[in-house]
Amino acid sequence: MATMFLKLTCLRRENCGDLLARPHYPSMPKYAKGVAVDVKGTEVKAMFSVAGMTCSACAGSVEKAIKRLPGILEAAVDVLNNRAQVLFYPSSLVNEETIRETIEDAGFQATLIEDEINERSSQVCRIQINGIKCTSCCCTAEIVLQAIHGVQRIQVALETEEAEVYYDPKILNYNHLLEAMEDIGFRTMLVSAGEDVSKIDLKVDGLGAGHSMQIIENSLQTLPGVQVIEIDPELDKVSISYKPSMTGPRKFIKAIESAGSENFKALVYPQGEEKESHRQDEIKQYRSTFLWSLVFTIPVFLISMVFMYIPIINCQLDTKVVNMLNVGEVLKWMLSTPVQFITGRRFYTGSYKALRRGSANMDVLIALGTNAAYFYSAYSVLRAAGSPDFEGTDFFETSSMLISIILLGKYLEVMAKGRTSEAIAKLMDLGPETAILLTLDDYGNILSEEEIDSRLVQKNDVIKILPGAKVASDGLIIWGASHVNESMITGEAIPVKKGVGDPVIGGTLNENGVLHVKATRVGSDSALSQIVRLIESAQLAKAPVQKFADTISKYFVPLVIILSFSTWLTWFLAGVFHGYPKSWIPHSMDSFQLALQFGISVMVIACPCALGLATPTAVMVGTGVGASQGVLIKGGQALESAHKVNCVIFDKTGTLTIGKPVVVKTTLLKSMVLQDFYELIAATEVNSEHPLAKAIVEYAKKIREDEEDPVWPEARAFESITGYGVKATVRNKEIIIGNKSLILDQNIAIPVDGELMLAETETMAQTGILVSIDREVTGILAISDPLKPSVREVISILKSMKVRSIMVTGDNWGTANSIAKEIGIETVIAEAKPEEKAEKVKELQATGFTVAMVGDGVNDSPALAAADVGMAIGAGTDIAIEAADIVLMKSNLEDVITAIDLSRKTFSRIRLNYIWALGYNVIGIPVAAGALFPGTGLRLPPWAAGAAMAASSVSVVLCSLLLKNYRRPKKLENLNIHVIKIE
Repeated sequence: MATMFLKLTCLRRENCGDLLARPHYPSMPKYAKGVAVDVKGTEVKAMFSVAGMTCSACAGSVEKAIKRLPGILEAAVDVLNNRAQVLFYPSSLVNEETIRETIEDAGFQATLIEDEINERSSQVCRIQINGIKCTSCCCTAEIVLQAIHGVQRIQVALETEEAEVYYDPKILNYNHLLEAMEDIGFRTMLVSAGEDVSKIDLKVDGLGAGHSMQIIENSLQTLPGVQVIEIDPELDKVSISYKPSMTGPRKFIKAIESAGSENFKALVYPQGEEKESHRQDEIKQYRSTFLWSLVFTIPVFLISMVFMYIPIINCQLDTKVVNMLNVGEVLKWMLSTPVQFITGRRFYTGSYKALRRGSANMDVLIALGTNAAYFYSAYSVLRAAGSPDFEGTDFFETSSMLISIILLGKYLEVMAKGRTSEAIAKLMDLGPETAILLTLDDYGNILSEEEIDSRLVQKNDVIKILPGAKVASDGLIIWGASHVNESMITGEAIPVKKGVGDPVIGGTLNENGVLHVKATRVGSDSALSQIVRLIESAQLAKAPVQKFADTISKYFVPLVIILSFSTWLTWFLAGVFHGYPKSWIPHSMDSFQLALQFGISVMVIACPCALGLATPTAVMVGTGVGASQGVLIKGGQALESAHKVNCVIFDKTGTLTIGKPVVVKTTLLKSMVLQDFYELIAATEVNSEHPLAKAIVEYAKKIREDEEDPVWPEARAFESITGYGVKATVRNKEIIIGNKSLILDQNIAIPVDGELMLAETETMAQTGILVSIDREVTGILAISDPLKPSVREVISILKSMKVRSIMVTGDNWGTANSIAKEIGIETVIAEAKPEEKAEKVKELQATGFTVAMVGDGVNDSPALAAADVGMAIGAGTDIAIEAADIVLMKSNLEDVITAIDLSRKTFSRIRLNYIWALGYNVIGIPVAAGALFPGTGLRLPPWAAGAAMAASSVSVVLCSLLLKNYRRPKKLENLNIHVIKIE
């Protein structure tokens, strides 16, 4: 055990080999030897409910069994929530049913549950098919697409040369469809990837089998937009995949309740009811079992340890029944038997399952310990009944008290573990229960108001939000103005001013003013639902340090069994060969019984459960706390890596700056009308998504004040040169817009005036953009992007935390150096392409830095993926958020510090859990083995050892729960955050 404790020191080292290694890219799938698997296609993610897991050894057994299957990409088992998430390539050798059977073969009950991440069972995509000229072409395309396995329905339109395909995303993806069309000679392009299909579950009272199900299914299929209908009569649940732009849950309920003459009653299926119901059932089961155990254990305890000191009762209990067998022993045997074999049955079941799969867990130790005490006591009683002179000692109180105390510990542990996921429950409860639905006429006048269940809000509904009420769904404000408190989603305490055209998030609080909001994202597509799914997915992901506990758990139980047997044998032989004075033996025992008690104590005091719970409980609480602070951490791996970060690379535009640049100065180097100048460059830049391009187009609109939405001339041969600029042909003029490097690469001379203007712009921390018309530099634009509030303070705090700050930008050196000097960053890399940003990350990693990359744009994605920890600004692009490990929802740089600090606090708690779990075993096992007995006479009875074991697991969970009291560093609370307004 000492060697195990010494291994903990590796947790304090910066470079711990594979123990803390963080894979940056997905690992290749592992297949069984000799099995050829076709991995072409889309990987499928499936979620299973796994009953019967009690510790990390159980989770490890399930994970190992799943990974033996061919085509498994990844498997993550969450012992706290009894879930297993599997990512695999479907084939003839492996599917959801195969995985479920494999889990059950390992000795656990498994049920496939709805995938919480890819929850759409039907998806739609639109494909542009160039080359369709006639109805024959349409028929050919339909036949080919329909023949693909997984395609449910297709529509090919000759007029638009588009195909709308409904398919099962678990079987194929849209790439298969594109390839199939190109194989028969058509050129294809993806128009949309099918994000417009939603799914909802309805609970239908009165749902039976057969005829009733058919009535409901037929009624729903008549509605436009309904894709797939799944009915589960056991749960009275109807699952509907549908197109939210065409239909919604209110129509489904109306269709079900008006179907046939069965008087169906439908409502939205309660969210999270099954999971919470399972947890409550588990708590009730442990409580009930413990109480029944207590009913029998208390009399055994009284007979063994209390009544013996009351002469009248003791005299009755000593009355002989047969030979030396007395009434007290008979009563204890009778009372202990139901505790051992009925209330303690779960330990036998768990032991059988563990041994059947070739491993051992806590149940094995408990079963061995209690059986040793019980069956030795039974032997002692039977021998006393058959002998006129044998006076034995029984340990019935040991087995019954041991089982009762362990059941109490399990009951407390289950209740404590339930609190680790409170963050998710609180997020799910943020949405309001009801919403006010408005019915409008064609002119926008209100015809009626109706209060409905907020879960029945459909896409494009108009919802009325009263002052003090919560926003019912994600949407856009179409009328009214107010301040909205978004702290429950983003963590930002200051209410945000909202007006017509501004987006709002479901679950946020309307402070003042009445708002009319048009719903844009409802149900599973809402921001709140996506955050919940991200956190749930993150809590499944193991931290690399968990491997440490998993490795120990493999050998822990067998080692304890060996130590237990060795303890018994050592004390027994010492007694036989008079290795210690007879005075050491309690008067009610002999040397064999004393040795047996030491052996049982060693067996039951050892606790692998505490080791198994050390990491997942802390990760679960840490990710939940992060979400409440507006920091979404994608799993234990990111949480662990962030605590070692000693270098942060910041992108400039949109990260250090507001990300809304504005044109502050225009200098024309040639004689030209300003409006004509901006018309040419706006026509070019309107095709670009870059923030600087948008700033130029917006300024050009102000130049043409006479038009609200001007139409720009056509730009031909448009080309975007990443990291440099754009070029196009407008009105037969060659337009090149970009930085100095682009102009020089195009062999265009920059006049002296232009060079001086650029230098002046850069010294003012502005970005200089050169405009070339017909290969002559015609003008220079000075663009300013204000710094975000408290940037200087954040860089200063990072420096005090011994974290180095670096700025990497595609902007010119002059502007970059000027901004870096202003905010206190010493190292700058400017004019960097996206791939160069990633290369810089790798260079720093090669020199020993643990690197965090903070960015917001598509061009930051390679660096975010390459960094040890990628942090995406919440207002950034979806691609950047997808590539990142941590999402900063508030888009504030202070949260970089929060993320690192929370990671350090969480990992400190994990380290503390391990120190406690290992230290407990290192100290407890020798004490239980009698190490202190020779000198002090201190002996740990088995029931006390069992209580210590149960307490160790509960204490680890409670230690993790203390993370819920996490507060941001005080330095952040003192920052003076100013709001910057961009006109």
